[in-house]
Amino acid sequence: MTQELSSKIVEIAHVRRRFGYRRIHDMLRPNFPGVNHKKVYRLYSAANLAVRKRKKAKRPVNERVPLQLASTLNEVWSMDFVSDSLSTGRRIKCLTVADDFSHECVSISVDLGISGQYVTRLLDQAAVFRGYPLAVRTDNGPEFTSRAFMGWAQAHGILHILIEPGRPMQNGYIESFNGKFRDECLNEQWFETLQQARAAIATWRQDYNEVRPHSSCGRIPPAKFAELHRQRAGDATQSTSTTTEIN
Repeated sequence: MTQELSSKIVEIAHVRRRFGYRRIHDMLRPNFPGVNHKKVYRLYSAANLAVRKRKKAKRPVNERVPLQLASTLNEVWSMDFVSDSLSTGRRIKCLTVADDFSHECVSISVDLGISGQYVTRLLDQAAVFRGYPLAVRTDNGPEFTSRAFMGWAQAHGILHILIEPGRPMQNGYIESFNGKFRDECLNEQWFETLQQARAAIATWRQDYNEVRPHSSCGRIPPAKFAELHRQRAGDATQSTSTTTEIN
């Protein structure tokens, strides 16, 4: 049992190089029920596994502003841009969109350039499957303050929450997501073409939503968390309807 567990820990660590022992423990629980994180840590350490911390650029200390917690799906979508480059040196731009409540990645769109008009088309595509959010949270970038984007939000009755300039932590959910996206995907990949980048990022996004445990979702994948919420909401609605009929 111990040997099998140790082998599985090493296997996961080699595939998911940016996972520490805590997240590896989350991945093990379905196949090794009852195993505790302390044993995983001992075997993880015995195998000389460790996540090398990347050096982060020093930033000025900003005032931390607590984010208002979303209470349901599609209440608030947070979005931002992440830049990377191809092996040729050509820059690519990624629009990342996340649901504040479920922490699902709504979409990651990758292109050489993304304008405000382009952003609205991408959000319309995402809304086909999920519906429109009640609000969106962005920084003051030109894409989000363009006439096209502001008009889109107004046309759909969507509240546009603009954070204060120089206060990225007011958009903390997407900042946190982008950190994981860069650490676990962009920094681990070498893209030669735009098509390759799109395919690899789409694969990572699916894994993030459906497989990767998330600490803010009770250490289950965001898509599973969202599905459980929909089931509970449906049960509550059905219960209320039944009570009304009886009365």
